[in-house]
Amino acid sequence: MKIKTERVSYEYAMSTARPQHRRPKKPGILFRSLIRILSVAELTATRFKYTVSRMDEAGKGPYLILMNHSSFIDLKIASKIFYPMPYCIVCTSDGFVGKEWLMRKIGCIPTQKFVTDVTLIMDMLHTVKKEKTSILMYPEASYSFDGCATPLPRKLGTLIKKLDVPVLTVMTDGAFLRDPLYNCLQKRKTKVTAHLNCLFTKEEIREKSVEELDVALDEAFSFDNFARQLESGTEIDEPFRADGLNRILYRCANCGAEGQMVGKGTLLTCKACSKSYTMDTLGRLKANSGETEFAHIPDWYKWQRECVKKELQNNEYNMEIDVEIGIMTDYKAIYMVGEGHLTHNKDGFTLTGCDGKLNYSQSPLSSYGLYADYFWYEIGDVICIGNKQQLFYCFPKKETSVAKARLAAEELYKILKEPALKA
Repeated sequence: MKIKTERVSYEYAMSTARPQHRRPKKPGILFRSLIRILSVAELTATRFKYTVSRMDEAGKGPYLILMNHSSFIDLKIASKIFYPMPYCIVCTSDGFVGKEWLMRKIGCIPTQKFVTDVTLIMDMLHTVKKEKTSILMYPEASYSFDGCATPLPRKLGTLIKKLDVPVLTVMTDGAFLRDPLYNCLQKRKTKVTAHLNCLFTKEEIREKSVEELDVALDEAFSFDNFARQLESGTEIDEPFRADGLNRILYRCANCGAEGQMVGKGTLLTCKACSKSYTMDTLGRLKANSGETEFAHIPDWYKWQRECVKKELQNNEYNMEIDVEIGIMTDYKAIYMVGEGHLTHNKDGFTLTGCDGKLNYSQSPLSSYGLYADYFWYEIGDVICIGNKQQLFYCFPKKETSVAKARLAAEELYKILKEPALKA
């Protein structure tokens, strides 16, 4: 999928009128049916099936539906499970670019990832209270990089209390293996299943504290797709299964070099020390010589997180990259405004560029996570920062680990929040 872009001046991009807020509406049966029809082919190809638990206790909707986020098939899965029930979908605002009319018709509610959005809460309340319509939401906000759960926003339980509707979860199995974000948009042959569960009834929401709701949500969104692949014996035998694996595993576990890993075919190789690993059909890594430091990919990713954390604690972390800058201010296009320089360190992000006209800084405490993505709308790897007024899409001009930037943003937030939590 691509997105509409326009090359304009920085002044023009910043002068465009911000989108007018519009309340979400219940999607009509025509558009609900259209999504269902468009979902049939891929769900058939993956032999999709789903199971159900506790739905007899859920009661009458509307519901808040929380789903883990693995790949684009997630929307098709939801359509299969819930059709013809109407539901609105909380989605990233850049999904509206160039197709606002259609997104409104299918019930999408725009929001900006990892940006505080009080308007979204009001829109969700309007949807369940006034429109009497369910809401589908991906609380992780971003696709999983390593096949494990990404951090959930704290006090999601507060939102659940405000909405006061039953909470359902949809957890997928195989969706990540079908189309992992790192694998260069190449789909693999595998079955996909899902489990629909009533996590909280209305009565349970009223009985539990916000903290108890958050703990239960964390437990529900605890998963490891690579571990599940091994446990279920699901074989992925495509010869390109390690393509792009360096986007996740950017640091060599043998020599520690960064930016020297290459994922191609079934091999992950370090250009600095020449050590290579083969990715088998069950998703494990095995060194072709010497010790296998991490056979399990999420363990390698977790080790990189610890390395980043140490860099931050020792004041050694610093990312400096030249970028192409896109700005989103309205839903007409992503405005490509020229080149710039992005810095990330203990003080947060700083973006400069456009012949000195752009100078934007973002505190490390502004968000618990970072909107970073691979092959964003087929343009390239991206780091997105910004606020309610505008978003800045930064496309590195040379190969850069956006995964490391995301890990650093998450760990820096936790480091700075810790003293406040202990106070």
